Amino acid sequence: MDGVDGVSGLRGQVGVLVMAHGTPQRREEIQAFYTRIRRGRPPSPEQLAELEGRYAAIGGLSPLTERTVSQVDGVRAALERRAPGRYIVAYGAKHAAPLIEEAAAALGGTGVPAVIGLVLTPHGSSMGSQEYFDRAEAALGGAPAGDEARPFIAVPPWYAEPGLVTLLAARVNDALRAVGAGGGDDQSRYPVIFTAHSLPERVRDEGDTYPQQLEESAKLVAAAAGVQRWQVAWQSAGRTPEPWLGPDIRDVVRQLAQTGDVDGVVVCPIGFVTDHLEVLYDLDVELAAVAAEVDLPFTRTASLNDDSRFIDVLADVIMAADVASVADVASVGDVAQGS
Repeated sequence: MDGVDGVSGLRGQVGVLVMAHGTPQRREEIQAFYTRIRRGRPPSPEQLAELEGRYAAIGGLSPLTERTVSQVDGVRAALERRAPGRYIVAYGAKHAAPLIEEAAAALGGTGVPAVIGLVLTPHGSSMGSQEYFDRAEAALGGAPAGDEARPFIAVPPWYAEPGLVTLLAARVNDALRAVGAGGGDDQSRYPVIFTAHSLPERVRDEGDTYPQQLEESAKLVAAAAGVQRWQVAWQSAGRTPEPWLGPDIRDVVRQLAQTGDVDGVVVCPIGFVTDHLEVLYDLDVELAAVAAEVDLPFTRTASLNDDSRFIDVLADVIMAADVASVADVASVGDVAQGS
């Protein structure tokens, strides 16, 4: 898509805050990073050693920051091409510098009247993207803007964006070919498993729609890819006493190997848009070892990273949120004039 209907009528400048998880930039930062994730509780020596070992297994550190910065740079350039001078783009991370609050303050300092917030995950949850939005909005609420706080516009879950569905479907088909699947009925012997980061099961009881979003998202991609045999599984659950969303992807792969009607398996980490620890270790190392143990050929879909077509999807959802917010303001004005 080259633009969003209504963009030609936009005037002035708007801030865009792109948010992601963040990761340590140096080995010396791993302990502080882990402590922050644990909400101020330092990890035990054993826990720290395990995390350091995971980073070592993927080359020393996660490429998440490098990949995310490239995505943000791409979004900045795409928005500038479509609406020159309209958007000021900043990046903020949940657990690493620059923090969300720092990036939001920097945008506030530019004097923009509003900030659009985008979290680099297609699905929304109370324990995930909402925390990013809350932190950004709180930081902007403390920034002076005349006598009022700056409006914050949160981009809603965007997993159903046609461009994203098409991209993921193409990656699923590429992975099926790579693992040896042919066309037609042959695909049923190569099931596709869509994964995302697990959350505590209580989110479902609290009415969080995250599990339903994942199911809908997987259904859309499977249909676009022409895949009949697929399911949703979960990965990267936290190590806490409470139960987390399941089934776990490792258990699913073990169970599939026992059915006798599977020749290989494709995993599509549909909840992630970048190469990082949960993909490069949890899938490429840990899950690959499980698949080898049960003698089941395994591959995963390629991450989106800074694919220009994915960057266009991100620009689309940002501009759609911008157009919608302008329309909302206009409709409020129309009501006010008529009252």
